[in-house]
Amino acid sequence: MHFVFHIDATDGAARTGAITMPRGTIRTPAFMPVGTAATVKAMYPGQVRDLGADVVLGNTYHLMLRPGPERMARLGGLHHFMNWPHPILTDSGGFQVMSLSALRKLDEQGVTFRSHVDGSTHHMSPERSIEIQGLLGSDIQMQLDECVRLPADHATIERAMHLSLRWAERCRVAFGEQPGKAMFGIVQGGDVPALRVESARALTDLDLKGYAIGGLAVGEPQAVMLAMIETVEPYLPANKPRYLMGVGTPDDLLCSVARGIDMFDCVMPTRAGRHGLAYTRHGRINLRNARHAEDTRPLDEASACPAARDYSRAYLHHLVRSDEILGMMLLTWNNLSYYQDLMAGMRRAIAEGRLAAFSEETRAAWARAEAERAAP
Repeated sequence: MHFVFHIDATDGAARTGAITMPRGTIRTPAFMPVGTAATVKAMYPGQVRDLGADVVLGNTYHLMLRPGPERMARLGGLHHFMNWPHPILTDSGGFQVMSLSALRKLDEQGVTFRSHVDGSTHHMSPERSIEIQGLLGSDIQMQLDECVRLPADHATIERAMHLSLRWAERCRVAFGEQPGKAMFGIVQGGDVPALRVESARALTDLDLKGYAIGGLAVGEPQAVMLAMIETVEPYLPANKPRYLMGVGTPDDLLCSVARGIDMFDCVMPTRAGRHGLAYTRHGRINLRNARHAEDTRPLDEASACPAARDYSRAYLHHLVRSDEILGMMLLTWNNLSYYQDLMAGMRRAIAEGRLAAFSEETRAAWARAEAERAAP
């Protein structure tokens, strides 16, 4: 079986369809839970799958440091290692190298950096990034790029964008032909429209199997992120999947799907769950707040997820305030369930030609609940 993307329905710029590949089908728009170190934190793999996730994300930087790509290959690859037989997308490691590692040195050949784990020195070239992702057994592999935090000056953004383009060409050569798998390029260019367009045009000329928009959700306002999506979207092939990296809040997802994005990943639902914050149909609920101490209502009585339906807010408040592991598990379960339900709702709405109405109804429900919580 080959890597195939097809679109079943559109609603304005929004699309719903599927990516088919040997390890399974990814329904789009898709949210990919982040499994940084071969685990979606606080979740069993079967739980993640049962919530509706078709694909998870693994992190090249973390997995190259431990357990190591060669060891991972000897152990049968990432799918076998973490008991996830479905598609896995791996990022290139570039963002983590830039944000986590100490004493990094960037040049044309790649980046040399010191591990945040033990201080050991490593070199990541475009070719090595693709080699590592291959050893992991990743189904969708990302090019190595340089991600610049915003705000940044024009010269810095332009230099990083051109370097990322040269690295994309090297990654494509290193990836070669791998039937049933894909390598995606990453559009860079910060918040400069002309640079974004130049990057998208050049990557499209490489005829890759998919395209990501990177370097957003790194400190800029949502309006800037959405403007960059609108700038780039017309220059990306309509018949290839579009992936917005590291995004985002439920509202970010609604806005971005409406602008033609097909794939997302973000640590937000899992990280928030570990810190006492629940995402629900009723908006965000901070279980640390004392107001929940005697609230016998569940997070969402209508949810199919047991974490949202079968436990009182008072109990969840107690678990969170007591730093009990179960609280982290239940809220992560709830949050990933909500994110997958939101994506499923958008897929249905696009198929029915009513995404705008669905988004309006969803936001209205958040607003009503927020108003009720704010009332004396």
